[in-house]
Amino acid sequence: MTPDKAGPGAQATRPATAPLYAAGFVTAFGAHSIAAGLGSQSGNIGLTLLNLGILLALYDVAEVFLKPVFGALSDRIGAKPVIVGGLFAFAALSLIGLGAADPLILALARLGQGAAASAFSPSSSAMVARLARGGKAGTYFGRYGSWKSLGYIIGPPLGAGLILAGGFALLFGTLSVLAAATAVWVLASVPHLAPLPRKRYTVMDLARQVGERRFLVPTLVLAASTGALGAAVGFLPALATRHGLDAFAGTAAVSVVALGSVLTQPWIGRLRDRHAVSDNKGTTTGLLLVAAGIALVAAAPGVVTIFLAAALIGSGIGVTTPLGFAHLADTTPPERMGRTMGSAELGRELGDAGGPLLVGAIATATALPFGLGALALLVAAAALPRLDPAQPAG
Repeated sequence: MTPDKAGPGAQATRPATAPLYAAGFVTAFGAHSIAAGLGSQSGNIGLTLLNLGILLALYDVAEVFLKPVFGALSDRIGAKPVIVGGLFAFAALSLIGLGAADPLILALARLGQGAAASAFSPSSSAMVARLARGGKAGTYFGRYGSWKSLGYIIGPPLGAGLILAGGFALLFGTLSVLAAATAVWVLASVPHLAPLPRKRYTVMDLARQVGERRFLVPTLVLAASTGALGAAVGFLPALATRHGLDAFAGTAAVSVVALGSVLTQPWIGRLRDRHAVSDNKGTTTGLLLVAAGIALVAAAPGVVTIFLAAALIGSGIGVTTPLGFAHLADTTPPERMGRTMGSAELGRELGDAGGPLLVGAIATATALPFGLGALALLVAAAALPRLDPAQPAG
């Protein structure tokens, strides 16, 4: 069986899935390297705080609206063309940033990158799910999530280094080359899985499917853990500064969160595939770890507890993320895998935005520990609904 003739039941191999992990890395690295650069260089390029906030949000705004659309498109025409097209589009639209001294140009580049990432991110998840069907979903989503987390870790420092060496032009140029190289790698190494026959769905059918427990509960898990990640990235450095640590220590606390996720995801994915951990117990444990980390730093903020909380949050996210995606992969009919993954990614984006907003709103009205405490309670509450048994959907 040649790569371009692979059937729908093809099993994943390392050469086939590695380019998909690289695609996950591209979207994480692209989002966080530029976000960190915008924050550090906002004064040099004349950005007000409002303009900075808008530029930071544009990438996610594009993803919120477009991920379900491109996920559904991958079901219709196949995931591989959407991944390759999205990566080449990301490479081309990144070139807009070569003239990034102007905030408007930065906005156009950032919006374009977010739109392109909306194509290849959920389609890559759907392709991993289809390649890994047959008992390997945990392993391969563990690796996929780990590579995305690696992009979160090295994105800010590497982005800052590239900006220091050659300005935004060097950063956007590097992202363009990286995306184009990954597109070629996907084109050469990832099998083409033909789209599967699909019955026609009415709007009511779509609404019913999105409301199914087998979709809602794992998506809630993913949204809760991503909301905690967004809040940790924003507020752990602020807490560190309040307790006498410098900016480097605050950034290091965020890196501990990401490192915990990187190290945990492949391990928990393998345990899942060996049936050593169930999706239900694993996601419950992971969310409770996240909630405990947030509650710890809310109740007793300090130099030691900030880093201990970061380790708990990162490890909990590393447990929940591959289990949530693997559960979706095993309970979703293959012919609508792209739409399901796109909708699940939308849930994560809403969590990513909602977590920091919740903490910030409550902290503004009261104090930061109350905002973090409220988030801890909500994350713990998200652990209560039980996942349905992970049996293949018909």
